[in-house]
Amino acid sequence: MRTDLVRSLLAPALLACVLARGTALAAEEAAATGEAARFGADWQSWHANTDVTDMPSVQRGARNFVSYCLGCHSLKYQRWSRLGTDLSIPTDLLQKDLVPPGDKTTDYILTSMPARDAESWFGKTPPDLTLMARARGRNYVYQFLKTFYVDPTRQTGANNLRLPVTAMPHVLSELEGLKRAVFRDVVSKAEGGFIHEQVFDHFETLAAGRLSGTEYDGFVRDTVNFLDYVSEPTQAARRALGVWVVLFLLVFTWLAWLVKREYWKDIH
Repeated sequence: MRTDLVRSLLAPALLACVLARGTALAAEEAAATGEAARFGADWQSWHANTDVTDMPSVQRGARNFVSYCLGCHSLKYQRWSRLGTDLSIPTDLLQKDLVPPGDKTTDYILTSMPARDAESWFGKTPPDLTLMARARGRNYVYQFLKTFYVDPTRQTGANNLRLPVTAMPHVLSELEGLKRAVFRDVVSKAEGGFIHEQVFDHFETLAAGRLSGTEYDGFVRDTVNFLDYVSEPTQAARRALGVWVVLFLLVFTWLAWLVKREYWKDIH
């Protein structure tokens, strides 16, 4: 009798819990579906979140740069030998896997593409990337590499949200895949009538790439991390040294205050 009574009391509570859990899961799935359906809507808030002290990441970024960027872009203020020293890459591996054939480790990192040909093909000479991360910021470079989309009206067949009408083709499309940008028409009232403006809404995937979304994101972060390192190779050492400098100044200030108090003790 007592067991039946307990079961009769617990059954509604258990049912309520199951329904609540099911509702919560459905809400989470719906939210996830909605976010996936509007992928890229928040692209302006994307952050690189890189760390130049993460040596494996910087090393992978160097590999990525040589494989996909060096064909057009240079790092004219950086030598291969400095790169090998900072990234702990043995000279034989540096020469074999990174340095282009015919170049020496003491050479600067320069592209083999003639500037005249680059200007003829792309309309402008591809910029040197040595100081790009420092000039534009890590987040800018990260967002730029993540917001390419198919645009048949462009000569290269691609456009970019971070840098509209960019002359650069989407060289990483084989990794990321192809996506198109969906725009919505926004009407605003202005003097003398209305203004129609096309505002980006989200991305739609057209073809998958060789990497998943997570893998491609890691690829881009490693590349941006490498460019961040190149923009200031000594930044990690500078930050580490800065801590000791601040500590020294604090101790020196304390000692100076003790000396001052000793000299002025007979006056005060």
